[in-house]
Amino acid sequence: MIPVESLKKILVERSEYIETVELINRDIDLESNASYVFTGQRRAGKTFFLYQLIRQFISKNTPYLFINFEDERLIEFIKDDFDSLLNAYYQLYTTKPVVLLDEVQIIAGWEKFCRRLVDLGYQVYVTGSNAKMVSSEIATTLGGRFLTLEIHPLSFSEFIKFNRLRLKKGFAYGSQRNEIIRLQDTYMHYGGLPESLKYTDKRTYLSNIYQKVFFGDIVTRHKLKNDFALKLLIKKIAESVNNETSFTRLRHTIESANIKVGTATLIEYAGYLDDSFLIFSISNFTAKFSEKESKKKFYFGDTGILNLFLFDQKTKLLENMVFLAIRRKWPLPVFYFKRNLETDFYIPDRNMLIQSCYSVMDFETREREVKAVSMAMKELSVSSATIVTWDEEDEINVEAGFIRVVGYWKWVLDD
Repeated sequence: MIPVESLKKILVERSEYIETVELINRDIDLESNASYVFTGQRRAGKTFFLYQLIRQFISKNTPYLFINFEDERLIEFIKDDFDSLLNAYYQLYTTKPVVLLDEVQIIAGWEKFCRRLVDLGYQVYVTGSNAKMVSSEIATTLGGRFLTLEIHPLSFSEFIKFNRLRLKKGFAYGSQRNEIIRLQDTYMHYGGLPESLKYTDKRTYLSNIYQKVFFGDIVTRHKLKNDFALKLLIKKIAESVNNETSFTRLRHTIESANIKVGTATLIEYAGYLDDSFLIFSISNFTAKFSEKESKKKFYFGDTGILNLFLFDQKTKLLENMVFLAIRRKWPLPVFYFKRNLETDFYIPDRNMLIQSCYSVMDFETREREVKAVSMAMKELSVSSATIVTWDEEDEINVEAGFIRVVGYWKWVLDD
């Protein structure tokens, strides 16, 4: 058991720090009286979003209890210490708090404590860097008393805001356009993890985050013995971004490096990567059920992490950026559409087709991309589609309707 006096010290220290930390607010809407489970990859900004909420509580004189379970002084914290935590708070203060528990998935049994708090009338916010926090088993324990929300890395519009660039009216046509494109290049190569903005050596920072996820969230947590196979799997997935691949093909590629691993093991490892928000996958809309599971396209949760494994692969990075923008804006089922030719993204709930292509200036590239999209439009009865480029614009008439060609920055900033 952790002494109550130690918990009191941690609570007060963190409260004093939160009142001084520099914040740039993110526009994330919440139900005012609801309790939440916030998920998302490491360093996506979950902790600082809790700080943002706490600043709002402070401005309204709302009492709060905040604790971060990654504090090394809490390494021996167990579920029985939750009651000690409440006791520590009530020895310091007398009013009922809003409870904020950061990276709480570290503590086994956290969901039962949170359920009890909500049943007692507390408002509770918890964060975690593992998708298992919203698994059916935990959701059953929480009893439908929590809403869930994923905190993404910064969108490009947030990235601009965090870089202190305030867009003026007509920014797309004035001098700010060049600054936006410069920031887009940084965003493409180093991603949207908020803390990376303060580092000059962003690559080293991102490498450290990746190592933390790899060893802490995956290898150690799941007690994996074949960590070299996992390293190769991540590298090969990175190299396959923007291409359809299968676990059988990945296994053959890994075994060519004299690493023995089964297909079932790779599928299991990919599940761990997905749980940690490191990678995501989508399936072919036209495929049979078995093929939907065996053949996929993979993307990374942050382009900065993806870029650790690539060298001058702007086509892959741009497509990954487009995927993340789609996933952030439309949290709906997303597929790719492939017969003989492939369109990168199809959102059936919106009957929307989106293609990623770094440049359509080359005649052969333009013909290939337009043909793929127009064939998909015709088969799916879609009258308009989009090709997202680095910084090119056009409108192309095809038999089924028209295709808008637009630069990434304009596409995501044009609401």
